[in-house]
Amino acid sequence: MREDGRLLAIRRADNGTWELPGGVLELAETPEAGVAREVLEETGIHVEVDELTGVYKNTTRGIVALVFRCKPSGGTERTSSESTAVSWLTPEEVSERMSEVFAIRLLDALDGSGPHVRSHDGTQLIPAG
Repeated sequence: MREDGRLLAIRRADNGTWELPGGVLELAETPEAGVAREVLEETGIHVEVDELTGVYKNTTRGIVALVFRCKPSGGTERTSSESTAVSWLTPEEVSERMSEVFAIRLLDALDGSGPHVRSHDGTQLIPAG
């Protein structure tokens, strides 16, 4: 997240969807180190990891994603083998370009009341309860 409130996002190379940068942790890697590595690999941006803002479970695939708020600390936006576009989006652009299950992760990071815990089926959020 930049000081002006814009959020870093990528257009994935494999399916063309807009999402936040991320990936799978290496075995001996801390979550914070993995976040910094994945963001750099996919976007060219160095980040300082701030805090955990959400935990999101895909109930269809059994995947749990941890989302951290970060601030940029250097680098230049560039694409990679995993991204065909890198952009700093406004919250409105996030809502327009991303599916609900990915947009909510970035929007939750903005509200400062996390960490949020949510479940989804890969397409839509599942109401808590």
